[in-house]
Amino acid sequence: MKTSLETLDGLKRSLTVKLPADIFKQKTDAVLQKMASQVSIDGFRKGKVPLTMLRQKFGDNATSDAVNDIVNETLVDALAEAKVTPAARPTITKIDSKDKKEFTYTVEFEVYPEIEIADFSKLKIEQTKVKITKADEDRTLEGLIDQSTEYKSVKRKSKDGDQVTIDFEGSMDGEVFDGGKATDFQLILGKGTMIKGFEDGLTDVASGKSISLDLTFPKDYHAPQLAGKEVTFEITVTDVSAPKAPKLDNKFAEKFGEKDMDALNKSMKEQMRVEIDGRIAEENKNAVFDALLAVNDFTVPQGSVDAEAQNLLQEMQERMQQQGMQSQTDLEASAFNTEATRRVKLGLLINAVASNHNLTASKEQLDAKLIEMSQMYGENAQQMIDYYNEDPTRLTHVELLVVEKMVQDAVLDKATVTFKNKKFQEVTKQT
Repeated sequence: MKTSLETLDGLKRSLTVKLPADIFKQKTDAVLQKMASQVSIDGFRKGKVPLTMLRQKFGDNATSDAVNDIVNETLVDALAEAKVTPAARPTITKIDSKDKKEFTYTVEFEVYPEIEIADFSKLKIEQTKVKITKADEDRTLEGLIDQSTEYKSVKRKSKDGDQVTIDFEGSMDGEVFDGGKATDFQLILGKGTMIKGFEDGLTDVASGKSISLDLTFPKDYHAPQLAGKEVTFEITVTDVSAPKAPKLDNKFAEKFGEKDMDALNKSMKEQMRVEIDGRIAEENKNAVFDALLAVNDFTVPQGSVDAEAQNLLQEMQERMQQQGMQSQTDLEASAFNTEATRRVKLGLLINAVASNHNLTASKEQLDAKLIEMSQMYGENAQQMIDYYNEDPTRLTHVELLVVEKMVQDAVLDKATVTFKNKKFQEVTKQT
C-alpha cells in the first residue's frame, strides 16, 4: 500500500491510496462469483454462469461493490499510515481501476483543527450568586396557587387574571405561517406568556367578540423565520372565565403530594434551592465557556457544523410538536449554523483542555454525578442510577458532564473571578 496526503483549503484533506492491481481483480472476481450463485441467465444453472459472461452483464455493479469493499478494508490502515484522523467519514472522489499495475482511489475529508489553548490566567470571568428571599418564597407559593385556581365563565369583559379561550390565526405578508393557528386556546391574561401586545389586545374584550392585532415577534424569538417579523392575528374570544383561588389548607397541600402546609412549605423551599442551584450552575458554566471561546479562535469542520445544525433543527421541530404547533417543514438546517458552530467549537475546545490537563472522569466521580442527577427523580432515583449502570455506553453523557465540570474548575482556578449577586426571579426568569 502506498499513500499520499494532500492539504486542500482549510481543514480539507485529500488522501490517495495505491494498491496492487491484482487486489482489485481478485475482489471483482469474488463479487462476480457471489453473483453467480444468486442470478439466473437463460441456458445456465445458478452457479454455473461463466465469469466472462457475468463480467459483461454485471461488470459495472461488480466494480462498484469491489471498490466499496476495498475502501472499507484498507482505509483505516491507509489513514494510520498517513497519520491523519478524519473529522467525519471520507468521501470517495476518484477511482482508477484501468491501470494494469496499480489500483488507485482518492478520498477527501476534513480533519480536526490543532488547538493551542490560551493562558487561563488572562481570563476575567463573572460568576453569579443568588440569595432566596421571603418574597421569592411568597412568589413561588403564588405560583402553586395559580396551578390550583379554578375558572368559571362570566358575562363581562375580560381583565387581568382572567382566563380567555380563543380561536386565532396568524399571518405574515398575507400568508398563514406554520404554528400560527389554533382553536380553543386558553391563556391567563397578565402572565406574559405570549408575544408583546397579544394579551393587552385581549383585555377588556367580551366573549363572542373578534379582534385583529398587528404585532411584531421579538428579534430573539426561538423560531428564526418569525424573529423580528411583523404579523397579523385574527382572534375570536369564545369564553371569558374568572379565577377562584383555593384555600391554603391541608387539602391544598395534598394536591402537591404533601400532608399539610408546613410540609408543603418545606418541600417548596428545598425545590427552590435545587432549581436555583441548577440555574446558577448552568449560567456560571456558560460564563466560563464563553470566556474560553472568546480567546481561542480556530476553524471547525463544516461537516460537524452541518450535522449539529441538523440536530438543532430536529430539536426545534420536536419542541413545536410537543407544544401542539406545526413543525417547520420548510426551514433549512443552515438557519442554526451560528449556534451549531459554537457547540462544535466548544466541544473541541473542552476536549483539548481535558487532554492537555489529563482530565478524566473516575468511577467515584461518575457515581457521585449519577447520585446528583438522580435527586430529580424522587422515589425513582435508584431506577435511574441502575438504568445508566446497566449499559456502560449510557454513561458517556454522564462522563461528558463530569469532564466539563473539571475543565470549568481548571479555568476558574487560574482566571480572575468576580461575583455578581442576582435576584431569584432574574435567574429563573420569573416576573
